[in-house]
Amino acid sequence: MESQSRKRRRPALSCLECRRRKIKCDRSQPCAHCVSSRSQCTFKVYSNDPIIGQQPQQASSSSGGTVSSPTAYAPTPLSQPPLTSTDICTDKPAPRRSYYPFTTPGITAATAAAGGHHDTPNTPSRHYSRPQTGAQDLENTQSTLQDLLKRVQTLESSASSFNHRQSETGQEILERQPGIQDSQVILKKTRVLKWSDWIGQTEEFEPIYNCYAAAMCDETRDGDSIQDPEARSLYIQIGDLLQKCKSIARRMKMGRPSRNLPCTDFNLEPPSREIAETMAALYFRSFESTYRIIHVPSFWNEYHRYRNNPESVAIGMRLQILLVIGIGSSLHEHGDTDIEFRNKVHQWVYAAQTWLSGPLEKDRLNITGLQVHCLTLLARQVFSIGSDLVWMSMGSLIHRAMQIGLHRDPKYLPPMCVLQAEVRRRLWTSILEMVVQMSLDSAMPPRISFDEFDTEAPSNINDEDIDASTTELQTHPKSTFTAASMQLLLLDSLPTRLRIVQLINGLHLELSYLDVLSLSSEITDACRAWSRFLKENENAGVTPFHRNLLDYLVRRFLIPLHCTFASKARANPLFYYSLKVSLETALAIVSPEPDEGFSHLEVIGGGMFREGIRCTVTVISLELIVQTEAQRLDGTLHRNGQHREVLKRALRNRIALSLERIRQGETNIKTHMFLSMILAQVGAMEEGSSKDLKIARSARDSLELCHVLLQERVDSLSLPGPNDLCLTPPSFDGGLGEFEVNFDLDFFLRDEGFS
Repeated sequence: MESQSRKRRRPALSCLECRRRKIKCDRSQPCAHCVSSRSQCTFKVYSNDPIIGQQPQQASSSSGGTVSSPTAYAPTPLSQPPLTSTDICTDKPAPRRSYYPFTTPGITAATAAAGGHHDTPNTPSRHYSRPQTGAQDLENTQSTLQDLLKRVQTLESSASSFNHRQSETGQEILERQPGIQDSQVILKKTRVLKWSDWIGQTEEFEPIYNCYAAAMCDETRDGDSIQDPEARSLYIQIGDLLQKCKSIARRMKMGRPSRNLPCTDFNLEPPSREIAETMAALYFRSFESTYRIIHVPSFWNEYHRYRNNPESVAIGMRLQILLVIGIGSSLHEHGDTDIEFRNKVHQWVYAAQTWLSGPLEKDRLNITGLQVHCLTLLARQVFSIGSDLVWMSMGSLIHRAMQIGLHRDPKYLPPMCVLQAEVRRRLWTSILEMVVQMSLDSAMPPRISFDEFDTEAPSNINDEDIDASTTELQTHPKSTFTAASMQLLLLDSLPTRLRIVQLINGLHLELSYLDVLSLSSEITDACRAWSRFLKENENAGVTPFHRNLLDYLVRRFLIPLHCTFASKARANPLFYYSLKVSLETALAIVSPEPDEGFSHLEVIGGGMFREGIRCTVTVISLELIVQTEAQRLDGTLHRNGQHREVLKRALRNRIALSLERIRQGETNIKTHMFLSMILAQVGAMEEGSSKDLKIARSARDSLELCHVLLQERVDSLSLPGPNDLCLTPPSFDGGLGEFEVNFDLDFFLRDEGFS
């Protein structure tokens, strides 16, 4: 029986290289796999199959059973953009392509149609068998491939942008926001705008800005820019009331001692023993728990010596005693003598600032001088005396502390007693805490890093456990509550908070969202740790004031940390967590535990206490407006109002607080006015009525009430007239001239505090 040759049952359509690698070929000429691996693409077929790329008559000329000459395609660069990894992959076939041949560089349409060849450098000459196509077919081929590559590139960019969002920096987000990059160098009242100022520049507050702008515009009074007579009348009244309030505020500020440079006679007489000792005890039970500035037994020894023989106590120690009494008085209501006592405390603070600003004598460059400096800065914030400028004074305090070696641990210094070493460690830790807090409020760099000091943490002991005769410390375990526990709890989170202010206040904002999540988690863990610790030791003398102050000093760092990303959360759901954390933090800060002392501190406090109010009400106000508008569009405005009521209640409480601050002598009426306008805007959105008129009415009513309170306050004070002052008060523009940027709106607080 005559043997017959074995025949293939199906044609071999893949190229030789794909058949060798045992991968699926897309049968393009050349195929995608050969292009990606820069291999020669060769198609090899039997005589009874037509050769891909040949004319039918060419295929029929081959003898049966013999293999035709292979059609080879060189791995030369293509005229189109290179294929991407998304298009070319080994585990997934590429899209089907046109069977028209590729045109390589140097091959014209006419050459390809004629079946010409092209030699590439370092590559032997290869012949191309081309169909007899025209120029139109080649153009269609190129257009089809170009469209395909564009679609692939679009898919790649979409996939990569999703991954990029998670590592996107805050600077990139700010740069995409219109106007931010051009406004980052704006000065407002000689100061650079900070992170929190941008929150109030969102479009949700535009109706309020328009109302304010119309009230302050001269064309409103003289022109016909506003057609509605009621609206025009309201804007005129608002403008007049604002000018009256500003005039009263200027008169109240003219009575400050710093406005009269030659007047240096300060009343440094302390109150009666009973009042003085009560106020000093209040200070040690409150602020000294977190800011360990003074050794309590040593203070009382000096206090009794001062009472018995005032002339035997140096001026530095005398100022220290008066400042302790004054700061303690901030937590106590003095009734009818409150204004008189407050004025006396203000004179003590000015006297201490004057003493520190004088020629640097040896009696100022020591531990007592640093203690007076720390107490002065704390008093300036508590009583809102230049509280928004304490960051500048903080630089002088750091330099003095480092000049006498507080940044070096006592074990590296000449031998000293145990008490002195411990006081130095406590004082340095308190300075670091002040640096971080004031850097956050001023949006300025902290000017200190952990690479610049090696001072160890204070010991966990009570003040009664150490005195001048102590030679060895018996420290308590960290789990034991002592007078140093609050400071040690703050110290645990200090590296994280210092890192936050370095990132958000640095010259180059490079804060990725992964960094935000990591730092936020560390702050949250710190809050849980101290909360659990204080709960376990609630019978050891922990008060609601301690918990409120500690929570405030740590938790408030979350708002600026998430601020940049929270503003983009509504457009990008990846950042929703930032929006959630910002709102929850704001609500937590405005709802402290009930405590009379802390409530009084909120009423009169400036600096970091006032900045917290400003930031939280801005976050809450923005969320209330956004949520009301979203529910109005969804048709659920009158069905799901529970959360809005929580936000409204928080704003109403802040309105009442701002009113009380004005009664206590604050000259800034904008908080009360703007919060009233926001509630009016939300009310108009809920009712479907005109927002402009309702906002204008609420602004007028608020200013009328504030003007009455300011007038009552100024009538109760014996303020000097302009002729009695040695220094002419500065003009209202602050002397900036043409560099002045009109930010009179100053969203939520910004004018300096109390008079």
